[in-house]
Amino acid sequence: MTSNTSADEVFEYTGNYEEVPKDVVSVRFHPSVVEVNHYAFINCNSLKEVVLNGGLREINKFAFYDCTALEHITLPSTVTKLGKSAFNHCKNLREVVLNDGSEGLQKIGINVFQDCTSLQSINIPSTVDEIGKNAFKGCTNLRDVVLNDRINKIKQGTFKDCTSLECITIPSTVDEIDKLAFKGCSRLREVVIYNEEIQIEDKAFANCTLLERFSFPSLWTRLVNIIQAGQRDIEAKLDDIPAVDWKGGELVVSSVRREIEKQWGMETVSEVDEEKLDELIAELDKEKLDKIVRLIRLIRYYEIKEATTLFELALWKARIDQVEDSNPMNREERRVEVPGPVKDTILQYLK
Repeated sequence: MTSNTSADEVFEYTGNYEEVPKDVVSVRFHPSVVEVNHYAFINCNSLKEVVLNGGLREINKFAFYDCTALEHITLPSTVTKLGKSAFNHCKNLREVVLNDGSEGLQKIGINVFQDCTSLQSINIPSTVDEIGKNAFKGCTNLRDVVLNDRINKIKQGTFKDCTSLECITIPSTVDEIDKLAFKGCSRLREVVIYNEEIQIEDKAFANCTLLERFSFPSLWTRLVNIIQAGQRDIEAKLDDIPAVDWKGGELVVSSVRREIEKQWGMETVSEVDEEKLDELIAELDKEKLDKIVRLIRLIRYYEIKEATTLFELALWKARIDQVEDSNPMNREERRVEVPGPVKDTILQYLK
């Protein structure tokens, strides 16, 4: 096809910097194309259908920027990188399929899906190890997000102003949530965190006006294991850690917003400067989350305490197995303990 292709025809994209007609409706990629050029389809407001070819490797910056009629895009498994603002401002883009492959998608650049206000769900493939700043900022209909186990950081503004998002699960590989990452997610109620040592920066959840709780499933599992092993005195010590609630199969840090509303009353809250209130809540939430560090240390202490007991039992059994005479009367004599100074040093270090 040539650059004078009429709007009702399929335009074949060859990647040779040919001029793309601005009234193009349907595009099919030539099998030889390995990357989409910068700005290739920018402002093609009539573009509704794009069929990408197998073998495509990269979609460069602003490639489909402001293609406001585009509703669906499926990436072939060969695409490894989405450049800056590749689909920014595609306001009718409802469905995005990011396929896994042998290499698979590895990088989602800055602002890639910003202001895609019709996008409702996104499943990040397990091959992705980087999501750029503001990648999904302003996706106001985004309700379902699946973050797979390779990402180690949720960057600044990644999900800012995703006002339909109600719950987010942070996988164990994520060790940092940057500032403003979820700012303005006004319907976000729960954050499920699988890495209890995660670093949450200031204002990461600012203006999340319905946020009620941060839950830590893996910590709950570790806690239950300790109690079932007989170390029940941890329960009393856990009660001494403020801000942490544990019951009914969950371990939760509640957001202070609800506490402030109850203490002050809704009328008083509504009279306070909203920006200052959000700053106060973000600061207090951060302080409460920091107390999780105390809980982690406590759990580690009891885990090591239980481990040394098991180690002693293993040594005792080994010595019994070494002798032919296994008369129960002689077993206690063969008991072996981890030396007291060693055990004390280990446990003291973990306090």
